[in-house]
Amino acid sequence: MARIDFQTDPSRYRHWKLQFDGPVAHLIMDVDPAGGLFEGYELKLNSYDLGVDIELADAVQRLRFEHPEVGAVVLRSGKENVFCAGANIRMLAGASHGHKVNFCKFTNETRCAIEDATENSGQTWICAISGPAAGGGYELALATDRILLIDDRRSSVALPETPLLAVLPGTGGLTRVTDKRRVRRDLADLFCSTEEGVRGRRAVEWRLVDEAVPPSAWEARLRERALEAAARSDRPRDARGVALTPLARRFEEGGVFYGHVALEFDRGAGRAILTVAAPPGPPPATLEAARDAAFWPLQMARELDDAILHLRLNEPELGLLVLRTQGEAAHVLAHDAFLEAHGGDWFIREVRLHLKRVLKRLDMTSRSLIALAEPGSCFAGTLAELAFAADRSAMLIGARAGDNRPAATLRLSALNFGAYPMANGLTRLQARFWGEKESLARAEARIGEPIGAEEAETLGLVTFALDETDWDDELRIMLEERASFSPDALTAMEANLRFVGPETMETRIFGRLTAWQNWIFQRPNAVGERGALRLYGSGVQPSYDKQRV
Repeated sequence: MARIDFQTDPSRYRHWKLQFDGPVAHLIMDVDPAGGLFEGYELKLNSYDLGVDIELADAVQRLRFEHPEVGAVVLRSGKENVFCAGANIRMLAGASHGHKVNFCKFTNETRCAIEDATENSGQTWICAISGPAAGGGYELALATDRILLIDDRRSSVALPETPLLAVLPGTGGLTRVTDKRRVRRDLADLFCSTEEGVRGRRAVEWRLVDEAVPPSAWEARLRERALEAAARSDRPRDARGVALTPLARRFEEGGVFYGHVALEFDRGAGRAILTVAAPPGPPPATLEAARDAAFWPLQMARELDDAILHLRLNEPELGLLVLRTQGEAAHVLAHDAFLEAHGGDWFIREVRLHLKRVLKRLDMTSRSLIALAEPGSCFAGTLAELAFAADRSAMLIGARAGDNRPAATLRLSALNFGAYPMANGLTRLQARFWGEKESLARAEARIGEPIGAEEAETLGLVTFALDETDWDDELRIMLEERASFSPDALTAMEANLRFVGPETMETRIFGRLTAWQNWIFQRPNAVGERGALRLYGSGVQPSYDKQRV
């Protein structure tokens, strides 16, 4: 299968158009039917595949960084008779199971980014539904802050997956309907069991949309709502945006290499090694000088994001991800201090929010994560989050014989204690020390100080502290053992253990997605020879195994 690339830009979009009207942007979905990522299906009726979502994710990101003047985004269709028919059914029927699951995960991460923009970036998203919005099309609308539906007797919202396809609205649809829109359970049950969906006033009464607007007032109402949202924004209308220039990447048989990130493959061992480098020097002297795509926290985050996505979609058999860092801790901590000192600036806010989302993407990646701290490593501040995201971590005591690099230390910054919450709303250290307030306080008291291996183990910041005598053998045993386990069991185990404490809408969405999609997308009722996905549109009724399990 050809490599899937997650890098694009507006000049290469085939499915989306961006238009700007002062503080309001219009993101127009106009899917090219012939623009599918793979052969064998047409993207009719604004249906989408991963390629459409890759462009959407890029647009969401560029609106945040390149257009500080935009305080509201109107999401709408560029086709007259349909808003969006959802995920393309032929694509789903023909795709591998792994592709379907990763497609659903990426799709929902993009929708979470839309919600994050509304909640934290002062860039409110509004959806304008004209024509049917079915399945994933309505799920896309659910990610916005306000939904307007034209009341023209043909425009509707629907989640018809269960009656039509023997699957379900698995990219957040069911959860957002009940948790976000507060739709009553019995009404939600009726809605999700009805092929034709709901229109007009009833859609408003059931809280499926916010307004049903007559055609005569449609454009005026949209503009009014968008300008109202933009007026509430704190984004600076006169600021210079930061162009997200293309990432410099080198693809080789043995890995993918960026400026600050390297992703190396050990196919024989079934693992990948991800190394993130500290910045080469201190942060820029001024805030204005930092406003550039080459600013280390931003470039590193973009490279790390691309590496994680490449691993997910293009290297499915590398189930173990070893996390390493290298460089000067002082430079990372200086950049962290810069991010902390200028947190009120719109650009620095976006950088921090992007780092948060990338680290969440790592949390949600179905790979075993093992962090290794050795001489020359740099698990400091923001980079220490990689160790805290890991399922296990090991740290070498002292230096190796003949190695003139100093012994590994771990150093914390203020950003480890609030800047990068997980999907459950907790920091990784809060999750690590769930129910141990004293342990969290002891760690926070050590901000900025170098913490050696044995003390890091005592403080609970790493899993193991090993001396040179044991290091190589213990690591070999641990990594080989991990690679020998069932990938299915590990995926389920890790997903359960990574998110302690309170549930949020986001953890419910991803937890349910993991369970639903890994089960339903493999059941014959959906994907068998006589399953609903394969027979959809053929006129032949699917044949279901009626056992409830």
